[in-house]
Amino acid sequence: MPAKKEMPSTIERSPRKAQRTWSKVHDAAVEQYGEGERAHRTAFDALKHSFEKVGDHWEQKAEKGPSDSQAAKSGPAARRGGRTAGGVDANASKKHLMDVARRLDVPGRSRMDKDELVEAIERANDRETRRSRG
Repeated sequence: MPAKKEMPSTIERSPRKAQRTWSKVHDAAVEQYGEGERAHRTAFDALKHSFEKVGDHWEQKAEKGPSDSQAAKSGPAARRGGRTAGGVDANASKKHLMDVARRLDVPGRSRMDKDELVEAIERANDRETRRSRG
């Protein structure tokens, strides 16, 4: 099973359901597209519909659905690429984003609008991931 060898550390630190979701989709994508970036992207895209990245791991979202405008696209438009929110649930309420920012101790969060919160959480997630790997 290729997913076991390829699983990113952020998913290894996540709940079993997130690991199973990523593994199943990754393995199916490897069968269809071959090993590589496309299989990883496909697995992450599926994961982001049910989970969001918080710090150095993934947590289940309250409601399933696309995490950002790129994830909401389908067909050829989705394959053209575009900027994602890096696992942050950009479609969540500002209240939810404030809660996540508080948990990650994002400075200045009370003065941020929703887009700024998404970017700040994304940076905090990256920082926590680097810290966990080091």
